[in-house]
Formats: sequence, C-alpha cells, structure tokens
Amino acid sequence: MARKLRVGIIGAGRWSSRAHIPGWVRSDLCELVCICDQDIELAKKRAAEFGVPEVTTDAIAMIQRKDLDVIDVCTRDEHGESHEPLTALAIENGKHVLVEKPVAQDFHRVRELSDLAKAKGLKTKVGLTFRYAPAVQYMFDLVRQGKIGTPWLFNGYEQNSQWLDPWYPQDKRLFKSYPTEIPFVGTNPDVRQIEVGSLEGYGAPTIDIGLELIGSDIEKLVCEMANLVPERRRYNVDDHLERINWDDADMWIARCKNGSLFSMQSSFVTVGNYPGITAIIYGSKGALRATLITDPETGEIQKLEYADGYAAASNVTEGYAPYKDANGNTVKIQTTADAAAVKFRPLEIPAQYWNPGHQENDEWDTAFYGCLIQNFLEEIVSGGEKNEGNFEQSARVQELINAATLSHREERWVHLPL
Repeated sequence: MARKLRVGIIGAGRWSSRAHIPGWVRSDLCELVCICDQDIELAKKRAAEFGVPEVTTDAIAMIQRKDLDVIDVCTRDEHGESHEPLTALAIENGKHVLVEKPVAQDFHRVRELSDLAKAKGLKTKVGLTFRYAPAVQYMFDLVRQGKIGTPWLFNGYEQNSQWLDPWYPQDKRLFKSYPTEIPFVGTNPDVRQIEVGSLEGYGAPTIDIGLELIGSDIEKLVCEMANLVPERRRYNVDDHLERINWDDADMWIARCKNGSLFSMQSSFVTVGNYPGITAIIYGSKGALRATLITDPETGEIQKLEYADGYAAASNVTEGYAPYKDANGNTVKIQTTADAAAVKFRPLEIPAQYWNPGHQENDEWDTAFYGCLIQNFLEEIVSGGEKNEGNFEQSARVQELINAATLSHREERWVHLPL
C-alpha cells in the first residue's frame, strides 16, 4: 500500500472541528499529523478529541516541515488577510494546499498563486463546500450527460438568517479581549461604498455551482447590494451596537458568453433554514433543482429534483396549434401543459457520490466537507490533471465578486474579464 499523505492543519475553531478535521481523520488516504492554533489549549482539545499526535502554535514552522505533504489553512479570515500569506508560504514549500475562502480578495493574486502551484506540480483546493454535496455532484453529471439539454438559465440563492439579530457579532471570532490590531470594516456610511459581506461569504459557493452548470464564462453583470441592518454589535466583547455598512443582501443578473442567463441572490438576513442554498438550472429539455438545507423535521440535508420538459409535452389539457415541420408536414404542438407534468420530482442520489467515511447521522458541514477532502486526496494520489474546485476556479468566482462590487459602487453594467 502506498504511503499515506501527511497533513497539517492551521486553525482549530468550530468550522475546523465540524468540517475539516473529521474529513482528514476518516480518510484511509492520509493521516492528520499536527494541529496548529494560536490558542494552544484549543489545539490540544481538538487533538485529544480526534486522536491527532502533535500540536503547535507556530504555523510557519509547521508549513516548513519536510515530512508534511498537505497544508490545510482553516483560519478565521474575512478578507484573505491570513489565508493569502499562509497559502503562498505552503506552495513555496512544495505543499498541496486546501484553504478556506477567500484565498485573497483580489482575483489577480489568486491566479498568481494558482500559476505558482501548477508550476510546482501541486494540487490546490478551496473550501467551496457545496459543490461537493452528493446532490450537486450528481447534478453536474446529469447536466454533462445531457439530461436537461442545452443549459439556458441559472438561478442561485443562498438565503440565511444568521445575522438577522443585530446583537450577533459582525465578526464571528471569539475574542477574550478587544482586538485593537484588527482594522474596522464598514465604517464608510456611503451606500455605494458598502463593505462586501454576504456577496463573498455566502454567495461564492453558489456562484461556483452556477458556473459549473451553465458551462460558460460571464460576459457582463449588474449588481445591487443592500445594508438592511445598519447598526450591529462588532465583536463578542462589545456591549453596544454601532454603524456598520456591509452588505446584508445582494442581487445580480448576468449574461454569459454562450448567450445563457445567470442570476444570484445571497443574504444572511433572510429567514429560512441553514445553510439554505438553492441552485436551479433550466435547459432545452428540462430542469434540475438542488436544495442544500437542514430540514428541522426530517433532518434531511439535501435534495435533488428533476422536471422533464418532454413529459410536459405529452400531457396536454387543451390548445393545440398547427405547425409545419422541415418537410412541410402539419404537426400539432401543445400550448398549455398539465401542471402536474411540469412539476419538479425528487431523484434518488446514487451511493457512489458519498465519500467512504460518511456516517448516516452526519450533519451537512461534516458530510459535504468529507466529500471535498476525499476528492482532494484522490486527486493528489492519482497524480493526474483532474483538480476541480482549485485556485483557478476560485479566481473565476472572486473575479465575479469583484465585478459585482464594482457594479454596485459605480451603478453600471460591468463587462468581463476585468
């Protein structure tokens, strides 16, 4: 049996313990060797919980170790402040890298890091979690197989009420004292200088899914962002609300280079279940709808549905219209379809789309991230060209976020590439 890949992770917080660490420790392809966190007691707690042999507070020293193959950057980072330098150092030291989004706020820098990794023969992966949900992976395959014909329209939504309460801290990190070294965000009250929030933090995974489904780059877009809760608690150590101008919600529409249309809505003040992603792709033969949501009644974490355009054509209630085919023969086509025929109906997701370490009672974060990590490990072990959800794909997503922000700030359509 080939040697297992050796992994070091930077960050031992909640997301690390619920999503990243379970994925590494459950895989037969790797061993998680070391957990790094500035809070050594938290690192020790996670190590004991998951059976990891080593802990450290020195991220740079861990990255520079010769006996590690993969570095996972899972630090809490709103705008790439720690992600970018740690990721760059890992690549420079010959490590395959998984990093949480965003890699960096500027898509040009993400592309630079992508090129550097490729030149060194390294694989990269970004925490675009939801593309690895079995429902979405199956959806991708069905579109590639022609299930819906030619993709025409994509509608993406991530609707979440996590920040509906203004007392929920704008910065989710748990501070023991006031973090004076962190620059404030959202201090400019100008509606056009709104700080990017929902668009990047919640919109990115759904944009990523949409680009894969529509099969085209975007040609132009127009976006509006809204600050709906103007006063918030900034940090967990604050006892007051203050003016914070960041985007609680955003909507944008786009035209793709292949002529198809693309729309997005993301928000963390819209009441609904968590995580609350819906991705719908309409095509010339039918449509597919993936819903990634925790149903409080059933515990269901995903659903994939299909609407058959040709089933609708065979269930006519009224209204035939004459039509001449290419040979001049008169044929009849429907003008009104039976409502039941066009209904979205559930599809069973084949077991092959789950990763081997999946457990029946896994919640969405553990389940989907386990699939991401297994996918990454298989790509590294195979040594081939396949590397989905990599830095190059992340740069495409980040460019659209940058373009949508520019559109809002300058109140205009923005053409791509930037």
